[in-house]
Amino acid sequence: MDNRTETRDFLSTRRAKITPEQAGLAAYGGNRRVPGLRRGEVAVLAGVSVEYYTRLERGNLSGVSESVLEALANALQLDDAERSHLFDLARAASDGGKMRRRPVRKQAIRPGVQLTLDAITHSPAFVRNGRLDILASNAMGRALYSEVYADQRGNAAEPPNLARYLFFDQRSHDFYPDWERAANDTVAIMRTEAGRDPYDRGLTDLVGELSTRSEEFRVRWAAHNVRQHYTGQKFFRHPIVGELHMLYEAMEFSADAGLTLTVYNAEPGTPTADAFKLLASWAATPLAPEPEEALRNMNHD
Repeated sequence: MDNRTETRDFLSTRRAKITPEQAGLAAYGGNRRVPGLRRGEVAVLAGVSVEYYTRLERGNLSGVSESVLEALANALQLDDAERSHLFDLARAASDGGKMRRRPVRKQAIRPGVQLTLDAITHSPAFVRNGRLDILASNAMGRALYSEVYADQRGNAAEPPNLARYLFFDQRSHDFYPDWERAANDTVAIMRTEAGRDPYDRGLTDLVGELSTRSEEFRVRWAAHNVRQHYTGQKFFRHPIVGELHMLYEAMEFSADAGLTLTVYNAEPGTPTADAFKLLASWAATPLAPEPEEALRNMNHD
């Protein structure tokens, strides 16, 4: 993931999304040869010369001032996630050769983090990194993502990974009723992480693996969309307990950079709250069977 290429593609795709009308510019001059704004129009909106903006869009963000980045973000009407991504790209460009790609290393979860997860007994909770590896979870989290954990069996050296499950495991299309949205969000989270930490060898390797094996991933990765994933709603269809309409909160650890705790909650009195009780019961079953076997047993009973 070369910084110049990332910057060029990000800025050009953002520029292509803004029409002159959206930018408050009058459309003029016959047929437009490019979607969205021209480079010159972005330069006018940002208050810089066309030559300077062209340099930026060619991928050279090294030494660019914060005020110029802010003006550029405003001109391209970037949302909060896109604005943060632009600043991350500029930071990486200014680092130059000071930072180097780091080897893949296993991330250890502190005992206190696991104790915190285990103390959450009525809701699924898990800790992930920016590559969407599930590094730790509570009992309900493991039950919720039982298929993701099963997908990793036979390769204990690799943690369960939500992106691999989504793009490589056909069961994900049942688990995520709105699979297209889940795929878009997953890739956008990974793209955000690539801007935040471009020297993560593990992320680079994962992107290469996904790009090689999945056209669905390649198309979305090329869109350069980014997303912040802190709060909202999730809709899953679990193979044992059925439909789950949940609220989620995601919190980053101050003491563990790059790690995020996510907790799913059900509103009281809803079918999802009842499904959570069933999920907790199944999670508490010693040597809980695989979802397919458990479903057969429940139907038999």
